[in-house]
This record gives sequence, C-alpha cells and structure tokens, in this order.
Amino acid sequence: MTNSRGPDSSRIWAVAAVLAGACIIGTVPVLVRLTETGPAAAGFWRMLLAVPMLLPFLWRKSDRPTPGIALPDWALIGAGLFFAGDLAFWHYGIGFTSVANATVLANLTPIVVTFVGWLIYREKPAGLFLAGLALGMGGAWMLAEARTSGHAPGSNPPLGDLLSAITALWYAGYFITVRKAREQRGVVAVMFWSSAVSALALGLVMLILREQVWPASVAGWWACIGLAVAHCTGQGAIAWALGRLPTATASVVVLIQPAVAAALGWRLFGETISPLQGLGAAAILAGVALAQWAAARQARAQ
Repeated sequence: MTNSRGPDSSRIWAVAAVLAGACIIGTVPVLVRLTETGPAAAGFWRMLLAVPMLLPFLWRKSDRPTPGIALPDWALIGAGLFFAGDLAFWHYGIGFTSVANATVLANLTPIVVTFVGWLIYREKPAGLFLAGLALGMGGAWMLAEARTSGHAPGSNPPLGDLLSAITALWYAGYFITVRKAREQRGVVAVMFWSSAVSALALGLVMLILREQVWPASVAGWWACIGLAVAHCTGQGAIAWALGRLPTATASVVVLIQPAVAAALGWRLFGETISPLQGLGAAAILAGVALAQWAAARQARAQ
C-alpha cells in the first residue's frame, strides 16, 4: 500500500546524514596532502586518533542487541580491513593524480554496491534509480576526464587514476560489511572496531613500505587530527545512515564527495576546474537528486 504521508522522516534524516557525511569526507584529500607523512601513514593516524575519540561513547546505551564493547565479529573485522585497503590505495592515488580525479574514481563504488546489494539484500533498483546512477556516474566521468590544457595535475596521473579506481572496490566492500554490521551493532561500535582494525592493518602497511611515519611539523599533526575528526563525523554519519537506508541509495549520495573535493582542490591547490568539469559536477548533483527521488518513490510504493 502506498504511504500517502510521503517519505518517512527517518529516511529523510538518513539521506541528510549521508549528504553531510559525504561533504565532510570531501575534505579528506586536502588533509591527506597536508599531513607530511606517507600515504598509508596518513590513514594510520586517521584511524588511530579516531579510536580514543570514539571510546567514551562506546559504553552508552545502544539501540542494538549486541553491546558496543563486545568483541568484533567477522563483519566488523571485514569492514576494518576493507577500509584499510580503501585508504591505502586512495591516499597513494591522491599523491599521483589530482584531488578531483582521486575522489571521483574512488567513488565509482555505486556500480559495485548496487549490483551486490541486489544479489545479497534483494534491493532491486527501480529504472529511475538506475537512470540517476547513470547520470551521476556520467558526471563523475566528465569530472575525472576533463583536463586543463590537456594535462591533469599530479606526478603520475595514469597510476594515480588506476589506484583510485581500485579504491572503489575496497570502498564497496566497506559499505556492504558496514551494512551487515549495523544489523547487530550501534554506529559507535561499528566505527570503533572498524577503526581499530584499520589502524592495525595500515600500521603494518606503512612499516612494510618504510613510509614517513611522523608528521614533520605542528601543522602536519593538526592535519592528522583533522583527518580523525572528519572520519568520526563523516564516516560516522554514513555508517549511521547505512542502518536505515539501502546500500545502493547511500552509495549514490556519496557521489557528492567529488564536487566538494574538486572545489577544495581548486581553492587550495590551484587545480583549475574546466567548463566540462563544472558540467560533470552539475550532472552528479542531478543524478543524486534523481536517484533519491526514485528511491523514495519506490519506498512509498512498498
């Protein structure tokens, strides 16, 4: 039966949370460049510093049956490992290509998430949702492929673009495992344990690759702290929403990240945004809006 009252308020709040989280995460590529550490080390500090920020909230009363302090299960461990892979590949990609490209290609995730969500959770997407996804992905492609004077910023754009594209697979795994973990755990428990696992994995990677571990200045430390804050608030908002939204819907909304990252890259690093990139950003926003409208319409019809 169709709900004549319109979209449920909890869904509206969940979509708003994903939008806010995506905008916050859009600042991460800039902070990574300012950490003065190796790429994996930047992820290590992001995760490690997030753990004590989350710890005081772990004992609060949870709305989930499993207590927050209980040891992590396979879904939480998987979420942490997937996110470690996401950060390692993405941060290296950021070092080789532009902020806009790294963020856009890393957010090809909706294609994978929509397909897997349909297989695992039977979240069959509506035709209009797929149209919105296609529009958003088309905008992402324009934003990534457009070049100023035929050249992309970065020391090795092809390698950076490849690493960033692989990141999408890791991020898709993170989305799916967090969705599973949220069935039994509250958002703080999911964030705490996945962050702890990610910190361990990224610490191992940075040692194996012999990266620069310690920030060289106070400004670098502030950037690391900023990464941790962005992680707790941005990814926390997305994790909270994944307990209330289909994975495909949430993954499309986070496509707004590239537009935020491109704007910051232009403002802080002089990465000029061409007319084609501007059109791509507009297409992303239109695609997100269409996908959300289609998902809300499908939800009301159920």
